[in-house]
Amino acid sequence: MAGHSKWANIQHRKGKQDKLRAKAFTKVGREIIVAAKLGGGDPEMNPRLRLAISKAKAVNMPNDKIKKAIDTGAGNNDTADYEEVRYEGYGPGGVAIIVDALTDNRNRTVASVRTAFTKFGGTLGETGAVGFMFDRVGQILYLLDKASADDMFEAAVEAGAENCETEGDLHSIQTAQEDVAAVRDALEERFGEAEKVDLIWQPNTKSEVGEDQASSLMKLVDALEDDDDVQVVTTNMDVADDVLEKIMAAG
Repeated sequence: MAGHSKWANIQHRKGKQDKLRAKAFTKVGREIIVAAKLGGGDPEMNPRLRLAISKAKAVNMPNDKIKKAIDTGAGNNDTADYEEVRYEGYGPGGVAIIVDALTDNRNRTVASVRTAFTKFGGTLGETGAVGFMFDRVGQILYLLDKASADDMFEAAVEAGAENCETEGDLHSIQTAQEDVAAVRDALEERFGEAEKVDLIWQPNTKSEVGEDQASSLMKLVDALEDDDDVQVVTTNMDVADDVLEKIMAAG
């Protein structure tokens, strides 16, 4: 997990600053709909739905909107038929990119994704083009004031986590994909509600880039994330802390 917490920390702070509430509600609402459609509307029996509800609460989505999304996915309301799609490609400097989306129109989504890649110096590839450069893992984030680094590390390992790193204002806990719910429950019993719980693509190899390439890459990521169909964009970019902070400060 070395080096990943820095990028997670930056992305987390960036999300807090830049995400428009309505757009955030749209994205997480789709996740709830799909989760309820695939596994039913009872979060106690549907771990994926529990995870989606947790993400909805993290962006302060009202309970009535959460319930409506659950009812929609469970078949109690008419809804568009959303499906999961994944796109893979390369950004500036050969950085690998995975784009996860939920869409009711594949043609619209792929056209939008391809346009963003082309505009900012990237190349949209075939399925599997870069997936081997990432591992699917669970990630749980806690704010630093919830516990000391030593206490969080000890509790995370005892709960079955694979690792825990503290950097900036966050504790970042890594779990196996199938263990994220159990580890989350154990940590929340001790430290309260987590700041964020999710399944992520963790890079197992990094691509080093300089300031110009990193700046172009982040513009590409912003363009992709601005699309309502796109849920998550992940890269294997490796850039120096001072360069990354400089780009973030510039805008």
